[in-house]
Amino acid sequence: MPIRENIEAVRVKIAEAAKAAGRDPAEITLVGASKMNDAAACREAIAAGVDALGENRVQEMTEKLAENAYDGAPLYFIGHLQRNKVKQVVGKAALIQSVGSDPLLDEIEKQAEKLGIVQDILLEVNVGGEDAKSGYTPEEVFAAAARAKTLTHVRLRGLMTVPPIETAPGGNLTNFQKVSRLYVDINQKLYDNKFDILSMGMSGDYPDAIRAGATMVRVGTAIFGHRAYPAANQEGTV
Repeated sequence: MPIRENIEAVRVKIAEAAKAAGRDPAEITLVGASKMNDAAACREAIAAGVDALGENRVQEMTEKLAENAYDGAPLYFIGHLQRNKVKQVVGKAALIQSVGSDPLLDEIEKQAEKLGIVQDILLEVNVGGEDAKSGYTPEEVFAAAARAKTLTHVRLRGLMTVPPIETAPGGNLTNFQKVSRLYVDINQKLYDNKFDILSMGMSGDYPDAIRAGATMVRVGTAIFGHRAYPAANQEGTV
């Protein structure tokens, strides 16, 4: 099925989930997770009306930037970010969603200061406590948000999460609700309700994420089709 039709189908499901939760579908930002898809596919998704594109890998993002793959839509970095690659992402991505440690937060602040910009970020919550995944634990994220508030070259706009892989329908609803409660708590207590992004949900579970309060979903397979993952990849389907 072509990308345009896939996006239309995803929009229908977004609308259904939002309405079931008493929400306006217009509140939900659709990010096309374009990992392992070429510049032409990115352009097709933009032309079809995706709200933004999200990349997981710095090298791939850099290559596609050189090909003007993201012209016409915001570019978000949604994958694991190593500190030594921060300088390649700060100022290039409109939003870095995967800030999951204090050293990474400090490095982004440092690079943004060098560029004289304010970099928008989200804090990543490792809601399942998985050793293989980065991110703050639910117990750590409040302190991290307070730390981010003291920095002058980053702007914290909310939270994101990649929950454990679940095969049962609704299997991650509880995890999404947990991160949603953290989002509301931090927003009220630290940020005067100025947060505007709760990034949760991928191809297999974004309707549940929306029901739990997500304002942004990151959808790859349901838009671009299945990817050929290496056997060792255990990060789930974006």
